Amino acid sequence: MDTMIELPAMRRTAELAPNSVDTDARTVEVIWSAGARVRRASFFGESYDEELSLDPAHVRLERLNAGAPFLKVHEIDTLDAVIGSVVPGSARIENGRGIAQVRISERADVEPIWRDIQAGHIRAVSIGYQVHRFDISKPDGGRELWRAVDWTPFEISAVPVGADPAAGFRARGEHHDCVLHRWDAPTEQGASPMTDKTPAAPADQTNETAATEETTMTDDKTGAAEAQAHATDARSQPGPSNQKTASAKPEAPDTEAVATRAREAERDRVSTIYDLAGRLNLERSFAEDLVKRGVSIDEARRLILDQVAAKSDETRTFGQVSIPLGGRDERITRRDAVASALLHRYSPTLFPLEDAARQYRGMTLLELARESLGNAGVNTRGLSRDEVATRALHSTSDFPEILAAVTNKTLRQAYEAYPRTFMLFCRQVLATDFKAMHRVQLGEAPQLLEVGESGEFKRGTLGESKESYKVKTYGRVVAITRQVLINDDLDAFTRIPAMYGNSIAQLESDVVWGIVTSNPAMADGTALFHANHRNLAGTGAALDVTSVGAARAAMAKQTGLDKKTVLNIRPAFLIVPAALELKAERLVAQNLVPAQSGNVVPQSIRTLAPISEPRLDAASETAWYLAASPNQIDTIEYAYLEGQQGAYIETRNGFDVDGVEIKCRLDFGAKAIDWRGLYKNPGA
Repeated sequence: MDTMIELPAMRRTAELAPNSVDTDARTVEVIWSAGARVRRASFFGESYDEELSLDPAHVRLERLNAGAPFLKVHEIDTLDAVIGSVVPGSARIENGRGIAQVRISERADVEPIWRDIQAGHIRAVSIGYQVHRFDISKPDGGRELWRAVDWTPFEISAVPVGADPAAGFRARGEHHDCVLHRWDAPTEQGASPMTDKTPAAPADQTNETAATEETTMTDDKTGAAEAQAHATDARSQPGPSNQKTASAKPEAPDTEAVATRAREAERDRVSTIYDLAGRLNLERSFAEDLVKRGVSIDEARRLILDQVAAKSDETRTFGQVSIPLGGRDERITRRDAVASALLHRYSPTLFPLEDAARQYRGMTLLELARESLGNAGVNTRGLSRDEVATRALHSTSDFPEILAAVTNKTLRQAYEAYPRTFMLFCRQVLATDFKAMHRVQLGEAPQLLEVGESGEFKRGTLGESKESYKVKTYGRVVAITRQVLINDDLDAFTRIPAMYGNSIAQLESDVVWGIVTSNPAMADGTALFHANHRNLAGTGAALDVTSVGAARAAMAKQTGLDKKTVLNIRPAFLIVPAALELKAERLVAQNLVPAQSGNVVPQSIRTLAPISEPRLDAASETAWYLAASPNQIDTIEYAYLEGQQGAYIETRNGFDVDGVEIKCRLDFGAKAIDWRGLYKNPGA
């Protein structure tokens, strides 16, 4: 006999395995269920045993494998409660146990929890799940056994203790339908008929895993009362007093089951469409249109693939392309010649005119557009200026590529011409992805110890400290419209991109010099320049031979992570704000014949290379710094995404504008790696 009731979400204790921690990937494995029986308080006044079937056919893993959240103690009201997520595709059933891999968030407020997981202090987790169908039997003289044969785990939470008193029942929230299938006739010797129809739990589940499952539960009185009310309304007519299923209503009519299946199918259709559109970076409005029109899942997949193909066709990327030596086809040669003519018109000194480009010299943008259309086989006779501009920007001609090439070269030229002073004392690396990069700050080698006759060589270890940072993406979009062509406005796609090139280089300088001026905390919790790091002068002093000598001595006396080994760091750069640039240059200039011997600047100080940076003036016009060569010791490290060093250009036919959109992107990050190669004096 089947009965339909409404249930809220339920919880059950699971187990976290600290020995499976991957510190680089920030993942840890979770045993989210072992299927052991748990005592529950009944909705109808008496307790029962609950068992979660771990037959793969009985467990819906879609929500876990779609990246279900890893929560903090089942909190669902705030975003801060999300401390990670299930690695998509990692949830599975193995040897009668539910297993999944969880990736921990990189947010700063989650770091203490991550450290406790690694150390093994946090071992208990709890799962939230919904049961869609119970098979219910009652052995003679025993409690009812409710066996979940259709259920969905939908979240995993870190909890302080394994037996969460509130976990036995339900969280306040939305209810869902659940079918109760009761076996009317009891069997002999306390066995249940369903034993022959469903696989029994492994023997070790009732003994070895009992310690990791909740064995006693308390009622969530509000949830029980709600369920009791639903059950009371749904009961069948009273039967004999000893009837075991008196609290269950008659079998639900077919119409109700059909309606339930229809609701589930609709929820599956909607969630699948939104999930596919989101993963393929399609506009949400596109997915909403498919949902509103009632498009089936199969038809939605076809339309989504068509939309992805259309978007890829309209996007053309122009990065750092190398052309092999040897013959070049006529189309590429002509395209480069037109670009050369436009670049020479923009700046004759920066871009000399190539021989092949002389035939296009003096032609307007519109004339070049008409020429490109003609080369592509488009008859432009009788077309207006507006029609020529529109077709040139939205056809198979070379003109959009020519404009993109000119824009790219002007932007790159301006980007490379901007003075970036930080590159002298910082070290560049390449990042393979956008994940956090961990840089180990190596300490000194262990000191050698005397070994006596027949003595033993003692082992030593390298001290280390870890800093981490990641590459971020910056970008803007520039549009070249048909009005630009009609007005012959060359500056619109030469001078403006050049300004963006300057802006990108300025952004890099802002990021790196912002580290120096903001004095951020290092991995040890202490500021970059701090007395505890022995790289900050206790009293500010004006820039002169004496103060620089004291700073050099302080850097030379820096010790390793063992606080004992002297590193003898030698500064290579004298960094000053623009206000002290002249004074710094005089300090390190070649000695002439000083009036007094005390005015002689030692050779060791004159070897310092001065670096003047006006961004330092905003923070202080008196503070000055010394920096070691990055070849001797780490100072500040900056990174580009591998394969996209510096500014990167993409173009596509405009959708929001009538023309060509040019997207400029920068993937860049920086971090102070070691404080011992830097020194600051506040000045006076």
